[in-house]
Amino acid sequence: MPSREGAALGMLPDGLRRPLLEAFNQVSRNFREGRWEPSELNGGKLCEVAYSIARGYMDGVYPSGPSKPRDMVAACRALESLPDTGPRSIRIQIPRMIVALYEIRNNRNVGHVGAEVDPSHMDASAVLAMSKWLMAEMVRFFHQVDTAAASAIVESLVEREVPVVWQVAGKRRVLDQSIKRKPQALVLIYAHSGPVKDETLRDWMEVSDKEARYFKRDVLRPLHREKLLEYDERTGEIHLSPSGIRQVETDLIGALLEPA
Repeated sequence: MPSREGAALGMLPDGLRRPLLEAFNQVSRNFREGRWEPSELNGGKLCEVAYSIARGYMDGVYPSGPSKPRDMVAACRALESLPDTGPRSIRIQIPRMIVALYEIRNNRNVGHVGAEVDPSHMDASAVLAMSKWLMAEMVRFFHQVDTAAASAIVESLVEREVPVVWQVAGKRRVLDQSIKRKPQALVLIYAHSGPVKDETLRDWMEVSDKEARYFKRDVLRPLHREKLLEYDERTGEIHLSPSGIRQVETDLIGALLEPA
């Protein structure tokens, strides 16, 4: 597993940590692709893993893998009824979020043919937000960091698969060469899911050493001024900002995937 995953949730056994990350990334990936029904269905899978973790922590023994309780709502309420010596986050807050997320999974026409309301972007957005909250809370609790740090770790765990970005021999390439350099840079950083060095980005975009200063002047500095990324010229490190993530997800990826 990548080290960032092990560091974030290293206290959990692999049989729970791996399914948790897989379920979370499936929610994130399906949301980005506009697949609202699978997004909500996999919110249910995330609930089952999160419940197994909370139950295992309170019992003092983790199960070898996640399991689905016969009645999720009753099972989560049973956690609340345990002695209050356990941490409130694991005993009350996480179970209550699981119940809310599971309600959308089961009772908002998700996975049921012929019901009266179709799965919607609104429901999928709620599933994504609650899934991120669950992940951040578990990272905060098990990794012993504050909420801001936990949220940043969760964002770094998201596997961002962009169809126009090809990964080959340790490099990333934008296959559609009609895309201009500024959007190319944003998409490549987004697909990397973490900070990127300016020299690495230049290598991915095949910017020559002679062009490096123009690339910095015409691409990186303007994107920094627009607050789409944070560029530290001293270290060369580039971070995509929340505004940059939104622009890639709402404007660029959709446009890139539209048929010509």
